[in-house]
Amino acid sequence: MNISLNWMNRYLSPGDVTASEAAHVLTFAGYPVEGIDELPSGDTMLDVELTSNRGDLLSHLGCAREIVAATSSAKPRTLVQPEFTLPATGNPIGDDLKLTNSEPTMCPLFTARLIRGVKVGPSPKWLSDFLEAVGQRSINNLVDITNFITLELGNPCHVFDLKKLDGGELNIRYAKAGEQLTTLDGKTHKLVETDLVVADANKPTSLAGVMGGQASEVDESTTDVVFEMATWDPVVVRTAARRLAIRTDASHRFERIVDPRTIQFAVDRAAAMICELAGGELADGVLSEGVDLPTTEPITVRVDRCRTMLGIDVTQDEAAAYLSSHEVEVEKVGQGELRCVPPAFRPDLEREIDLIEEVARTAGYSTIPERDTIDVRVRHPQESERARRELHRVLTGLGFYETVTFSFVSPAAATPWVEQSLETVGVDDDRRGSEPILRPSVIPSLLTCRKANAAGQVQVPGGVRLYEMSAVFSQTAKKETVERRKLTLMLDAEGVMPGKQAKPEQLQSAIRAVRGAVEHIARVLAGVDAKVVVNAIDPTCDGWQAGAFGEVLIDATRVGVLGLVSGDVLKSADVDIPVAAAELDLDQLIAMYPPKTSVSKLPAFPAIERDLSLILDEATPWAEVDGLIRGSSLEHFESLDYVGAFRGKQVGSGKKSVTLRMRFRHPSSTLRHEDVDPQMSRIIDRATKDLGAEIRT
Repeated sequence: MNISLNWMNRYLSPGDVTASEAAHVLTFAGYPVEGIDELPSGDTMLDVELTSNRGDLLSHLGCAREIVAATSSAKPRTLVQPEFTLPATGNPIGDDLKLTNSEPTMCPLFTARLIRGVKVGPSPKWLSDFLEAVGQRSINNLVDITNFITLELGNPCHVFDLKKLDGGELNIRYAKAGEQLTTLDGKTHKLVETDLVVADANKPTSLAGVMGGQASEVDESTTDVVFEMATWDPVVVRTAARRLAIRTDASHRFERIVDPRTIQFAVDRAAAMICELAGGELADGVLSEGVDLPTTEPITVRVDRCRTMLGIDVTQDEAAAYLSSHEVEVEKVGQGELRCVPPAFRPDLEREIDLIEEVARTAGYSTIPERDTIDVRVRHPQESERARRELHRVLTGLGFYETVTFSFVSPAAATPWVEQSLETVGVDDDRRGSEPILRPSVIPSLLTCRKANAAGQVQVPGGVRLYEMSAVFSQTAKKETVERRKLTLMLDAEGVMPGKQAKPEQLQSAIRAVRGAVEHIARVLAGVDAKVVVNAIDPTCDGWQAGAFGEVLIDATRVGVLGLVSGDVLKSADVDIPVAAAELDLDQLIAMYPPKTSVSKLPAFPAIERDLSLILDEATPWAEVDGLIRGSSLEHFESLDYVGAFRGKQVGSGKKSVTLRMRFRHPSSTLRHEDVDPQMSRIIDRATKDLGAEIRT
C-alpha cells in the first residue's frame, strides 16, 4: 500500500509526523515500511506492507488511526476526521433512477446518489498531487474523486453516466448466459452465470466489486452522474477477479471485507466533494437496497489470560487504554475482565485472542520478554489422538494396510459414490486435468491402490486389506459444501481367483469379515459391551451392490455403512476381485473414546451353558435372534454368544442353522439343570413362534 505522508498528516493533530517516525511506528506495529521515496512535489511516499486481515489499513485514514494508537503515550495525537457539508438538494432521486438489488446476500448494501448538472473537467492541483503521490494518474475530477475516496477511507466507489443507463435503472444480479462486458480498460470479457454484475434495464454495466463498464463511462459530455457505493461478498469478488485475471484497488479491498456500516459517511463525503469540485445539484434522497446492517457482539477479554499469553504484567486499566486507542468500545467488568465491542471498520477482531494481539501490538512487541529456556509440561495425550492410535493399532492387527491417497478423482470415478440429494464438488483448474473432482468417497482411491497391487502381483494371505482416514466432499443443490471425515475399510473376498466368478458364500464371508473389523473397532473405542447392529437397507448410492448393503449402528447410533462394491464399479476400476468395504464417520467413532469399562467381582458359583441350534430362513439376521433372547427376561441369564452357522442339504435350501450359546448363573448358589430347563423351553417356543425356527438336534 502506497501512502502519501502529506495526505496522511491531514488526519492527524498535530499533523507533523515525519517519514522516519511513521516508518518506525508502523514497522513496530507489525506493518513494515519497505520503501521511502522523496517526491519532486515535496511529498514523501511510504510503501507499507500490510497483512491480508487488515483491509482497514488500505486507506490513509486507517494508517492515521494506527499512528494515533501507537503514539498515544509518547507523543499524544488525535485523529482528525474529514469535514464536509452536504449541499442543498433538488428534485427526488426517484424521478430519474430506479434501483433493484436482486442478490442481497451477495450485496449486503448498495447505495446510489444522483448529481444533476455536473461539469466534467480536470481536477484541482491538490487532488491530482495527492493521487500522483501514491502512483495514481489523474483522469478527470469525477473519476479522481472516486479514487480519492477509495484511498482516503477505504470504501471503493464508482460513477455512472445516467444518460448511458438504459431505462434509468440499476439492478444487482448474476450475469446471464452469453452476456459480455467491456470494462474500463477496454477489454471485453465473456461473463458466466456466477459473475455478479450491476446492470441497467438491458445489459451489464459493471462487474460487481471489480471494475466498471465502458458503456456507462463518464466523459466530457456527461452532465448527470449516479454515484454508487456498496459492499460485496468477498468470495464472489475474488472468484470473478481471479477468473478474469483482473486486479483492481476495488477488488483488493472488497476481498478483505468492507463493512456496510462504514458506507453512509463515505457516501456523504463523496457526494459533497462532487458538488464542490464538479458543480451540479444533489438529488434529494439516497437509493439503498440490501439487508439489515450487521451488529457486533461484545467480546470478553480476561486480563489474566492476556498476561498469560503475552508474558507481561498488564493491568486492567492498561489493557482498556490500549484497546480504546484502537476505537474499541471498552467496559470494565469486575476486577479482571473487559467487555469489548470492536469498531465496524475492524472485521478482523472476532475473538478474545485478536484483542489480546492488539494489546501486544500497542504495548510494543519489544516489551514481550524473550526467554532462554522454555518450560515443558508433559501432559496426557488428547483423547482424540489416543483414539486414532487405537484405530491404527487394531486395524494393523487385523491385517489392514494404511493408505494416503490423493483427494481428487475423475468424474467417472466420483459419480457412483455421490449420495442422493448431493452433488460432486469440482475445481476450475486446468492443472487438475482428468481428475478435477474432490472425492465424495475414499473407495475410488482405495480401488486405485488395489489395482496397483494387482498389477504388481502382490499376494497377501486372506487377500489385500486397506484403510484410510481422510475427508470426503460433496455439496447440496444450493452449493453448500458438505465435508466429512471418514474411516474407510476395504478388503478382498477371500479365496476368489482373479477373474473368476465368486461363490455366494465367499461374498458373504467378505461382508462378515468387514463387519468383524467394525465390531473390533467398536469394542476398542466404545467398550467390550458395545453393541453393533447392521441393518440391511437399499444402497445410498450406485457404488454399492444392491442386496448386499447395510447401515452400521453402534449402541443404536448410526455411524456408517458397509457392503459389497458393485460389479460395474469394479469393472470400471479394472479390479477383477470382489471387494467389501465400510465407510464410517470418523468423528463419531472418536467421540466414543475412551471405552466404557466396568469392574465386578469374580463369580463365586459355576455357570451352566446351553447350546441351541436354530434352523432359520437365510434372510433372518443375527440381530433378531439376539433381540429375542435378551428380550425374553430369562431368569439367571448372564450372556449370549454366537457359535457358528451351517448351510447345506441337511437344513434345506434357503435355510441356515445358527448355533448359539447361552450362559446362566446364580449369584448366591449353584444352579441345577432343572433350574435352566424352563428358560430353554421358553426360548424354543418363542423362536418357533416369532422366527419360524426349527430346532436342529
